[in-house]
Amino acid sequence: MQRKQFLAALACSTLAWAAGPAAMAQEKPLEWVIGYAAGGGSDVVARVIAESMGRNLERPIVINNKPGAGTNIAAEYSARSHDYGNLMFTADFATLAANPFLFRKLNYNAEKDFKPVGMLVRFPMLLVVNNDVPVSNLTEFVAWAKQQKAGVSWGSAGLGSPHHLVGELFREEVGLGNMTHVPYRGAAPAVQDVIGGQIPAMWADSATIVPFLGEKKLKAIGVASPARIDVLPKVATLQEQGLKGFEGYAWQGIVVPKGSSAEVVKKFSQSLQFALADTRTKARLAAMGVEPMPGSSEQMEKFVSTERSKWGRVITANNIKLD
Repeated sequence: MQRKQFLAALACSTLAWAAGPAAMAQEKPLEWVIGYAAGGGSDVVARVIAESMGRNLERPIVINNKPGAGTNIAAEYSARSHDYGNLMFTADFATLAANPFLFRKLNYNAEKDFKPVGMLVRFPMLLVVNNDVPVSNLTEFVAWAKQQKAGVSWGSAGLGSPHHLVGELFREEVGLGNMTHVPYRGAAPAVQDVIGGQIPAMWADSATIVPFLGEKKLKAIGVASPARIDVLPKVATLQEQGLKGFEGYAWQGIVVPKGSSAEVVKKFSQSLQFALADTRTKARLAAMGVEPMPGSSEQMEKFVSTERSKWGRVITANNIKLD
C-alpha cells in the first residue's frame, strides 16, 4: 500500500472507531491536541495510539489539529485550557526543548504550564544524499564534503526544526565548516530537491524518509541513534561509523495543563503505557520507522530537561532565531 493510501486508511479507521460503541459515545470525548496538520507523522502517531488508549480508558478520543507557528498555537491553546481531565496535548521537541530558545517571547511557559504524562515516540534522524553523490558511508561523506571547494548545501524541514539542529550538531562534531544550511517549508520539498539534485544532502526523520529509501530514490549515510532501525537494518548508525555518542531525534510526549490533578496524570500515564505495549500498536509504529518511548511522567520530565539543555546550547551557539 502506498504511503498516502496507508495514511488515509488509518485516519478513516480511527474516525470510525471514535464514533464507536454507544456506551463510549455517552462519555465526554477526551480532546487530544496536535500542533500539526492532519495526515502528517505526528497526527498519524496520535491516531494509532488513540485507538488503544481509548479502549483502555473506555472513552472516545477526538483529535484536534491546531497547526502553525512551530506548535506554539496548539501549545498556548492547551496551556490556557481549564478543562482538566478532558484535554491532553502532544508536546514535542519544538514545544518543550527548542522554542524557548528560538522565540524571544512565548505565550506559554514550557517548564511551568504543563504536567508531563509520558513520552510517546521518537523519530530517528538520518543523513541522506542524492544517488549521484559518490559516497556510501560517513567516512566517505566527510572526505567528499571537505573536497568541495564551493561548499556543501544541506536541507532540513525548516529553520529551528530538529532536522536543522541535528544537522548543526553534526557539522560541529565532524568539523565541516563548509556546509550551508538550506531550510525548507517541511520535509517533503526538501526530499524532492535532494532527489532532483538541487541540493546534495539533507537530514530527515525516519517516518518521512523510509519510503524513499525503500524505493532507492536516495542513499542513507547513517542514522543518528544507538541502534539500527528495524525497517532499515542495512543502514549503519553514525555511532557504529565512529561518531561516538551522537544521537538526534524528533520526539513527542503527552502533557496536560498544569491544573490537572495527580489522579488524571496517573490515569492517562497508565493508559499510555498500555497503548505503547500493545502488539498491534507497536507493529504499526515500527512500519513507519518510529520507536515507542514507554516510561513514567517523572522519566519524561528528566528526559525533556536534558534535551532542553542540549539543544538550547546548539541554538544559542549558532544564533538561531525565529522572530
